[in-house]
Amino acid sequence: MKKILVANRGEIAVRLLRAVRDLGMHSVAVYSSDDANSRHRILADSSVALNEAGPSAYIDINAIITAAQRESCDAIHPGYGFLSERPDFAQACATAGITFIGPEVSQLALFGDKGSALQLARECDVPVMPATPGGASLEAITRFFDEQGGVGIVIKAVGGGGGRGMRVVKTRAEIPEFYARCRSEAMSAFGVDSLYAERLVNRARHIEVQIVGDGTHVIALGERDCTLQRRFQKVVEIAPSPVLDARLRTDILAAASKLASKVNYRSLGTFEFLVEEDESGVQTDFVFIEANPRLQVEHTITEQVTGVDLVALQIGIAQGKQLDMLGLDPAKPPQPKGYAIQVRVTAESTDAHGLARPAQGRLERFDPPTGPDVRVDTHAYSGYAPAPAFDTLLAKLIVSSATDDFSNVVRRLRRSLAEFRIAGIATNIHLLKALVDRDDFRLQKNHTRYIESTLPELLETATQLESEQASQDQLIGETTRPASASPAAKNLNQEVFEEGLVASRAPLSGRLVEMSVGIGDVVLKGQPIAVIEAMKMEHSVTAEVNGRVVEIRAEKGNQATEDDVLVVLEQDLNSTDAQAAAETVDLTAIRADLQAVLDRHAILYDDARPDAVAKRRARGQRTARENLADLCDDGSFVEYGALVIAAQASRRTKEDLIVNTPADGIVTGLGNINGDLFGYESSLSAVMAYDATVLAGTQGKRNHIKTDRMVERARRDELPFVLFAEGGGGRPGDVDFPFVSGLYQPSFAALAELSGEVPLLGIVSGRCFAGNAAFLGVCDVIIADRNSNIGMAGPAMIEGGGLGVFKPEDVGPASVQFANGVIDILVDNEAHAVAVAKHYLSMFQGRTKDWSAPNPLELRHVVPENRLRVYDSRKVIEGIADVGSVLMLRAGFGHGIHTALARIEGQPVGIIANNPQHLGGAIDADAADKAARFMNLCDVHGLPIISLIDTPGFMVGPDEEAKAQVRHVSRMFLTAAKLRVAILAIALRKGYGLGAMAMAGGGFRSASCSVSWPTGEFGPMGLEGSIRLGFKKELENVPEGPERQALYDQLVARAYERGHAINVASTTEIDAVIDPAETRTWIRQGIASASLRADRPRRSFVDAW
Repeated sequence: MKKILVANRGEIAVRLLRAVRDLGMHSVAVYSSDDANSRHRILADSSVALNEAGPSAYIDINAIITAAQRESCDAIHPGYGFLSERPDFAQACATAGITFIGPEVSQLALFGDKGSALQLARECDVPVMPATPGGASLEAITRFFDEQGGVGIVIKAVGGGGGRGMRVVKTRAEIPEFYARCRSEAMSAFGVDSLYAERLVNRARHIEVQIVGDGTHVIALGERDCTLQRRFQKVVEIAPSPVLDARLRTDILAAASKLASKVNYRSLGTFEFLVEEDESGVQTDFVFIEANPRLQVEHTITEQVTGVDLVALQIGIAQGKQLDMLGLDPAKPPQPKGYAIQVRVTAESTDAHGLARPAQGRLERFDPPTGPDVRVDTHAYSGYAPAPAFDTLLAKLIVSSATDDFSNVVRRLRRSLAEFRIAGIATNIHLLKALVDRDDFRLQKNHTRYIESTLPELLETATQLESEQASQDQLIGETTRPASASPAAKNLNQEVFEEGLVASRAPLSGRLVEMSVGIGDVVLKGQPIAVIEAMKMEHSVTAEVNGRVVEIRAEKGNQATEDDVLVVLEQDLNSTDAQAAAETVDLTAIRADLQAVLDRHAILYDDARPDAVAKRRARGQRTARENLADLCDDGSFVEYGALVIAAQASRRTKEDLIVNTPADGIVTGLGNINGDLFGYESSLSAVMAYDATVLAGTQGKRNHIKTDRMVERARRDELPFVLFAEGGGGRPGDVDFPFVSGLYQPSFAALAELSGEVPLLGIVSGRCFAGNAAFLGVCDVIIADRNSNIGMAGPAMIEGGGLGVFKPEDVGPASVQFANGVIDILVDNEAHAVAVAKHYLSMFQGRTKDWSAPNPLELRHVVPENRLRVYDSRKVIEGIADVGSVLMLRAGFGHGIHTALARIEGQPVGIIANNPQHLGGAIDADAADKAARFMNLCDVHGLPIISLIDTPGFMVGPDEEAKAQVRHVSRMFLTAAKLRVAILAIALRKGYGLGAMAMAGGGFRSASCSVSWPTGEFGPMGLEGSIRLGFKKELENVPEGPERQALYDQLVARAYERGHAINVASTTEIDAVIDPAETRTWIRQGIASASLRADRPRRSFVDAW
């Protein structure tokens, strides 16, 4: 390889020409007719003029190949952009016997087609963003938008990047226009108009990995953080990322290496990923988005931190050299040292509305900064007038620091930007200064939309900085000429139109890619008349008045300067009807596009499905939508994914699926619950209901995606999550997804991960089997009606497993599941279930202002004076709680302990109480499990716990030990020891042994307060048992009969006196003996710290069972 043609322009052409010369080779430049004054033409050993102007000159494959052949070049370097990712260009080079410096043709074809690249990632088990295949039609992209459930999408060009051919779509109506603009931009920039779409991510970091391969080995040269972008165009790049999670860094580097190795990648390449973040900036996961099989604009910062000349390396690989021959050991790749940052200095200005406009003129002064570890890659020079048809990039400022302190390189960047002086053309330097001067930049607290979100503040700061710089320059007698005005701006004051004529002008400088009107056409105000391409995007020009086109001054394909006259209109002053049509809107009118949406939604609702509703009525049940309407406050429910249909298009018609699989069998959305009590924010909840009238409420591929979306919203915004779970489990008929095992389904793990973060409530009426039951099982609390059946498999699966033939009603009936603790609350019907659900959720929505207390004097008479007589401890719960606030949980299971949610003076609390009516209050295995789980529920959601103690201790005996009693009861100690919430111990009567200690949170000193009613008695074990055991010999020495009984009664009385609450309080073993009527006062004081303690971090432990 002796002579290389550089098929590019601007700063990258200069960079490549220098590398060629450093390698001792000859170079050839090419230049368009409007690029003759560009620096790269001068630096090359020879140059060839291309016959065209603008970007089209640099994507003319025949012209480039002809120039290379004429100059006897044996290689072509395409740089970035233009032809760099075109497999047809690489093939044309090969056909001409010229080496293409880049990847192989097949690799360009693979990674140049973003859809194919995503498919490769899936095959390599690398997570990807949901996306369409490459070359997607308008209809396919529209359908994909509908499938995202309102999230939005991004339309992208298959053939390139850099923000060209890219649009964010948030409404369906935008798709046709944005699709057309993206195709046009892509064709102009890359010569290929194929598009694809991917799901929109609202908050993320953009991380890319620099890969180099020699066809055998692949090396990852670290990552670059390209998060700070504007209009999908990178503004700042950093290597390595100063904030990327270490685990994610390892996984992302491994993923990039895996993808490149899979295809035996050869040359330089960049593999790009999005690291998704929650609203607080916590990095959660990553997805692969695309690969750029070329040299990247920001390759410079990787060079600075690794010391590797990437351009020389790329040329060496094109010569057939292996990595080790080029000084790189695949087993020990170079590691980044310190940090490097690149910012892109562009010729642009920003108007008051935040719109970036390309700036034109002549560089009166171009004085880049210098100094240690400061690098400027540029083609600009004083006196240079950039051609308006091209990218506005003037220079790349790169600074680096070998230290591990990121603030050092930030200071160097700030200093370098302060020294950069450009005059004659407006630039973004002051905007960059404003950006990097922020603490958010130093701390890297930003995301891909950060610049847009802070643009007003940045512009205000940039204006101040510009003024300050002007003042500083004047101190040394230096004046800066303002950016030169465009010719059109001058003409604006010169040309005066006759009365009645109105000029439609170019809002910014750029290339006219579309002229939509002709002479004589009648246009209305706001009607598009032309399209201008500028700043890598296309901008519509609209008519300012109603009128008729009388003159067209611009021609498609030519450059237009800001304020150039494009079209002259003869204003129609008499067309009042036309003006009314243009300016007056009938607010009650339904446009055709809206009517199509309304018609499509109408199919979803119960009114359009009378047969399905009748079947529900026949079973005594309500529809999914009726349940959600009852649960959510009127008018508050918004539905996500309503237009989704089952993934069965390959076996059923679209019309069939729309009618018979509405919403894919699950209704999902957000709504307010109890908003009248707790306000809008505290009542907002995520809700979803399987629709048993659609494919039996089974779990389809797309309704899993809808589920994931709701789980994501609940997690991100910390919303309670309510699930109506009726349904038959997995659906085998969804054949549109290319999965084999059916095991690739993240929904189960995602919902389980939500546990402990927000309240999870499951509701069941009817049959709930398999996957639906698995979802139900991870909920905090399950409400079910008496006609429910819940099981991890339905009759068909049971029969298929050879386990017998059963009817659905035989599998997990409510009576069984209530008794074994699966069902927490058993209700009569769905209406009752919804009412209870509202009551339950209210416990996690805040304190109520209005409450009513029961008569406290009644508490004095709940516990009988006869210490051996049983009583109902639920009356104590009712007696201390606000009237009507008690909600009993798991009443059918673990009868030895009552658990309830309630309020005391409006504050939600949890209450546990021994049940003297069952085993005398002794705690068996089921009761211990019930208490431990309830304490965990309260701790997770920050509810103080009130423990009402009346127990002789843990249940003992051989039969009990056979139930693993040791492990079960120990769960109470473990859970209580790690509580962050307060636990208040109130002894009603018996407080004996380890059981009483467990009820008090592990010991009476563990509780925030330990008090007793006058009936309290304490000891290491029950009085009677302790006497029989401790005084066995004394009792046996007395003849059996009245005398022994008398001694026994005397010993019991003595022990009772010793263990009486008053005596125990006198030795500081409990805090007080109180009047039962004062119990609520003690509780009020004990739970005063509820909100403070709820904010403390939770502590983990190893469950004993």
